Amino acid sequence: MKATRVKLDYSFNYEIRPIPPYNFRLTVRKPAGWSLFTPLEIYDKGILWTAVHLDGTLVGLRLTSGRSTDKPRVAARIFLKSKPTSEKLYKVESSLIHCLGADDDLLEFYALARKDSILKYVVADLNGMHSTSTGDTIFPDAILAILLQMAPLKRSNEMMDCMIRNYGDAAEFDGKKVYIWPLPERLAILSPPVLARECKIGYRAKRVVKLAEKLVKEGFPTLRELERLSPEDAKMRLLELPGIGDYSADIINPHGGFPIDVWSAEVFGKLFFGEEPENNRQAIKEVKSEGIRRWGKWSWMAFFYTVQDLESLSRKLGLKLRLA
Repeated sequence: MKATRVKLDYSFNYEIRPIPPYNFRLTVRKPAGWSLFTPLEIYDKGILWTAVHLDGTLVGLRLTSGRSTDKPRVAARIFLKSKPTSEKLYKVESSLIHCLGADDDLLEFYALARKDSILKYVVADLNGMHSTSTGDTIFPDAILAILLQMAPLKRSNEMMDCMIRNYGDAAEFDGKKVYIWPLPERLAILSPPVLARECKIGYRAKRVVKLAEKLVKEGFPTLRELERLSPEDAKMRLLELPGIGDYSADIINPHGGFPIDVWSAEVFGKLFFGEEPENNRQAIKEVKSEGIRRWGKWSWMAFFYTVQDLESLSRKLGLKLRLA
């Protein structure tokens, strides 16, 4: 099976005015290698070609910005299969703004960070970087969380590449072809052994298919709907999903969390206490509690900024902070 090719022939221009500070390059091309919407998007000479499902519509995007971090503008050319209704157009544009983090005001976080012995370095290095989301549905983030479990990053990337190229859509627009994450409807009908064999994902195939089936048959809140819940209630809903534990739920939760696993317990254990924990797994609870105590409602943003800046932090603090 190969990705379904979809030509997006209708296009129009749209300008986004993010809340400053907003650094386009750091936001769409995170230093730690996190993609915006799909690992297979194309970035060249300051232009990003990517695609995503927004409000149930496949959207191709050419994004660029020539403005400063303090007076940001993002020029978007939006590609669709056909001319949208005014209502659909509004939903696509508002979803795009939200997914790009362009409506997030970080001034309170920056005020906190500049007084913090760790965060003062990362906000200086990464001024204007915003957290982004992968669209309306939690499905891409949930699949990613499952594929990252118990596997080195190189192997996880191979599994992601195979699933996207075989079961996703290939959006064709502006002379480019961008492969995107599959929709749950396409994976819900698969046999787990077939998926395991096709993409060599082992036991994860059963979790991925069960996740897709749950989203299709039972329904699940969109990311925007999860935002309207309390942080605790949103996390409880995420923990209902197959293959999603505490760490993954904290990453997916649109309210943010402080996602600590064995690797991040080592990193933040060194940052908080000056030395690596004797047992990273046993230190998870203590490290998580300290991060929440220290950064409160900004714990996710603190985590997000810190893990994007580990190489620089290692030099400045004289610590050996291991990349994931």
